[in-house]
Amino acid sequence: MGAKKTPGTATAAKTAVPKARIAAAEPGDLAVRPGEDPWTPEEVEEARAGLTAEVMRLRDEISSSEQSLAGLMRDSGDGAGDDDADTGTKNITREHELALAANAREMLTQSERALQRLDAGTYGLCENCGNPIGKARMQAFPRATLCVECKQKQERRY
Repeated sequence: MGAKKTPGTATAAKTAVPKARIAAAEPGDLAVRPGEDPWTPEEVEEARAGLTAEVMRLRDEISSSEQSLAGLMRDSGDGAGDDDADTGTKNITREHELALAANAREMLTQSERALQRLDAGTYGLCENCGNPIGKARMQAFPRATLCVECKQKQERRY
């Protein structure tokens, strides 16, 4: 009990994301490679709108996929009366839905992280080496977290 509440403490937690947006770096402060034009406010807003739309689309996709999975699980029952082909088809369908949902969740996480980096002013910086990723790459792939060089190194390791 001993903690004393200060006015506005309860609302501070609810408004953490908007406060981060208020503190976001100016568009010209976002990283670009040498020779690239700085980010304009319109380009930053376009990136933010695209990422926000992607987050909403992915949330809908995940919800739909979860509903499909619930239906598949409900309909699978105990499998009585199914032949091997029916059981196999149901399993493949269920595995496919699980894979789609997992992929959508990963893309959702990446998109949300990109929005956070945009708000923090670190959008366009490589998470590995700290160098600019490149404005053109960020516009083509807004969820990018690695510069081309670091991405190539990562892919060679796998």
